[in-house]
Amino acid sequence: MSEQARKTAEGLEYLTGFGNEHSSEAVPGALPLGRNSPQRAALGLYAEQLSGSAFTEPRTHNRRSWLYRIRPSAAHPPFTRIDNGAVRTGPFTELPADPNRLRWNPLPDPAPGTDFLAGLWTLGGNGDAAQRTGMAVHLYAANADMTDRVFSSSDGELLIVPERGGLLLRTELGLLAARPGEVALIPRGVRFRVELLDTDTDTDTGAGDGSGRAPARGYVCENYGQPFELPNLGPIGANGLAAARDFRAPVAAYETPDRLDRPTEVVNKFCGNLWAATYDHSPLDVVAWHGTHVPYVYDLRRFNVLGSISYDHPDPSIFTVLTSPSDTPGLAGVDFVVFAPRWLVGEDTFRPPYFHRNVMSEYMGLIEGAYDAKAEGFVPGGGSLHNMMSAHGPDRETFDRASAAELKPQKIDDGLAFMFETRWPITATAQAAGADHLQRGYDEVWQGLQRHFRA
Repeated sequence: MSEQARKTAEGLEYLTGFGNEHSSEAVPGALPLGRNSPQRAALGLYAEQLSGSAFTEPRTHNRRSWLYRIRPSAAHPPFTRIDNGAVRTGPFTELPADPNRLRWNPLPDPAPGTDFLAGLWTLGGNGDAAQRTGMAVHLYAANADMTDRVFSSSDGELLIVPERGGLLLRTELGLLAARPGEVALIPRGVRFRVELLDTDTDTDTGAGDGSGRAPARGYVCENYGQPFELPNLGPIGANGLAAARDFRAPVAAYETPDRLDRPTEVVNKFCGNLWAATYDHSPLDVVAWHGTHVPYVYDLRRFNVLGSISYDHPDPSIFTVLTSPSDTPGLAGVDFVVFAPRWLVGEDTFRPPYFHRNVMSEYMGLIEGAYDAKAEGFVPGGGSLHNMMSAHGPDRETFDRASAAELKPQKIDDGLAFMFETRWPITATAQAAGADHLQRGYDEVWQGLQRHFRA
């Protein structure tokens, strides 16, 4: 299946532009012109609107798409509760919020036959999904394709950050391929199925399941609040950071005939619980669509990094890719930040990220290479959590090296790290706080930062 998925991914075409009013049809004539809901939709299709915002939200924030599908979404049997597995949802009340600095190694390899949904594992989060505020941090590890089942979250949009192994995302609106170094954004309520693109065993970890496939691995930010948007640029001007045209949306594509009428398990995450219904058909049957409530994929290497060309290290907000605004201007429900390859040229400047305490809470992950503020222990697939006002910054080895370094122009291109930054503390789940891959000695990286002061 992965070879077929890889060939499919290589041939994908996309629409471009974040927030555009996109339109696409897989069959000519399927998309009506001049109206959204004709008396009889073309080709015997059903017209259906999918709204990701209230009808009356301002036009600039309104998200909706019109779908022209083979069967309406309303044609399904009742949903019933299924086991939540390792998925948890806000409000997070298992444990009190922890002011300590926490760091995890990568997730252990999953059991054979674990697909993306079964491999979701919640680290923590904040807010309340039912009140549409806050966010959750999930990780995933999978070694099998989702077969005859699809998933959607009514609780929030999903920002998927692959770290190892590419993903083919078959969504209601079409197909996306997301590989390490790229991110995929699945809007609230959009159904999708995940297939794995890579089958070669990772020589460092091994597949561990006899399949010859190294488990795909990555991170997911579930955003309960306002949908992600591009940040305002202010004094930066019209250009910089993530360009709208670099976000790619799918073209319309529906299931192949052999899958259209096959029974499909549809799993919906609703107010924190997983619910499932078995349809007598696949809901990935949209033949044409138009609108603004659409999935995207974005290559993080296209991020236009801005920074200081004189002195000092700028605040990490300069690296914001996407932001979910709150009711307080400038105070995000969650920001997605990337630390992409860049030049450091500041004079008389401590170049790594500085020591600081922050009113925002930060979960940081590593996609590849190394992070310039940590000499060891922070590895691809792992992550660290620094809740509000917890003191953090470079470890002792990084501090010593950077304090004595020759300040010539330096290219940082051996790593790709990111951050989910949020206005509220992230409360860890019980499974995260008690995980074997939690690094119990994380505080030790700052040991040995001795007194150098002399009056």
